[in-house]
Amino acid sequence: MRREITSWYSGRTFQEMPIVAYGHYGPPILMVPTAAADFLEYERFQLIDSVKWWLDSGRAKMYSINSVNRMALLNNHASPWEKVEWLNRYDGYVTEEVLPLIRQDCNFHDIKPIVAGISMGAYVAANLFFRHPDLFGGVIAMSGSYDIRSYLDGHYSESVYFNNPVDYLPNLNDGYHLPILRQGGRQIIIFTGQGAFEAPDRSRYLSEILNKKGVPHWLDVWGHDVNHDWPWWRKVMPHYFGKLFG
Repeated sequence: MRREITSWYSGRTFQEMPIVAYGHYGPPILMVPTAAADFLEYERFQLIDSVKWWLDSGRAKMYSINSVNRMALLNNHASPWEKVEWLNRYDGYVTEEVLPLIRQDCNFHDIKPIVAGISMGAYVAANLFFRHPDLFGGVIAMSGSYDIRSYLDGHYSESVYFNNPVDYLPNLNDGYHLPILRQGGRQIIIFTGQGAFEAPDRSRYLSEILNKKGVPHWLDVWGHDVNHDWPWWRKVMPHYFGKLFG
């Protein structure tokens, strides 16, 4: 399996930002780390190994990047305004720096990767997708929560609104993004377990919003034995790869 690391200094995040690519051919999936982790997290916890068959056979490619949550939502020393500003910087980093690299690597100028994440990474992935459904082919959001207000000490602003999917999605009525979401050409998968440290009501709430907006998606709720932990995520991801890539 091809494994290639690329890195560059990002003026948006003020630091070196590495990215690792797995696989040589196939539809691309962009992975966002779980919380404050790095671009190799999914490799260390053997999630990459769990989908190795699809990567080796050219049915899919994966890319994994660093998180900035240590500077953003998980930074107890930052003001709420600074936390949200980091979310905006990360959005720009992904859309203006990472996506062009993926397009170049895939040799397809208009390719639209599926963005995926777990836990806090599910929020980041969902926020990227719902803000930019024209740039992504879908989202796999696993074991996530989609409301960031608990991290912001009561602070609220327009910037918070546009980074909080449970706020901006109910009011999405434009003639561009909403039709893209409604047309059914995007893969939207929202997964949750019901075991220890899972929060299924948060996924159900996001699903309710999408249902009210007429957005096709798959809410996949697993059992009460399915905990918020890697052994389950290593089962869930190949399950979706099988559904998406055969």
